[in-house]
Amino acid sequence: MESISQDYILPWAINIGLALAIFVVGRWVVKLLIGLLTRILRKTKMDQMLINFVTSIAHAILLLFVVIAALGELGVDTTSLIALIGAAGLAIGLSLQDSLKNFAAGVMLIVFRPFREGDFVEAGGVSGIVEHITIFNSVMRTGDNREIIIPNGKIYNDSIINYSARETRRVDMVFGIGYGDDLLKAKQILMEILQQDERVLKDPAPLVNVASLGDSSVNFNVRPWVKSADYWAVLWDTTEKVKLEFDRQGISIPFPQMDVHLHSEQKAD
Repeated sequence: MESISQDYILPWAINIGLALAIFVVGRWVVKLLIGLLTRILRKTKMDQMLINFVTSIAHAILLLFVVIAALGELGVDTTSLIALIGAAGLAIGLSLQDSLKNFAAGVMLIVFRPFREGDFVEAGGVSGIVEHITIFNSVMRTGDNREIIIPNGKIYNDSIINYSARETRRVDMVFGIGYGDDLLKAKQILMEILQQDERVLKDPAPLVNVASLGDSSVNFNVRPWVKSADYWAVLWDTTEKVKLEFDRQGISIPFPQMDVHLHSEQKAD
């Protein structure tokens, strides 16, 4: 009995004790390293979401090494275990290709920041205000208050238009007058409307010029610069003011029309 205890029980007890010690100390070391990594990443002013993601991945990998080391102390063939984990990871990766693509795109969006939460963007075929950016998808709110969830892979592989990236925007408008109307008077009216609007910036100066001679109208390009937040309000207000002022000043806004000429033929007797 004493021989069995010395040959089997005692070595196993020692191995189990060492394995537990490796696991406990390893977890403590992992926690210490993750805390250090978190502090380093925060000093780089990295996004908190990306910090959480990086630290969680690092924690899982380090903890896996600790578990393998503890199992090795118990006599488990860790080489086979590592091969099994690698095969399982490959199988999972192949079955989650789309999710991994969205995950990679999410990391790129968080790192490079083509847009931020609160920006009005056009991305993935959708226009709206960005509410959340997660690892796998982004949540946007449309103008009529619908919530749309878009996979990050679709966003990153398409063009992204960020309307909030710049502090100012140019409002491009086109107004037409009749060929019989006073061109210089119409141009003066358009410029006065822009100059009287406090939201229109002085620098760059607003632009009013003749753009083209259309089939039924003389068309003006009207291009004021405004703060990005005032874009839609200035667009709608200016359009209304132009119509009202043109009506008051006797300037016509022509619409497409077609002249039809009828010819009658008389049959000879």
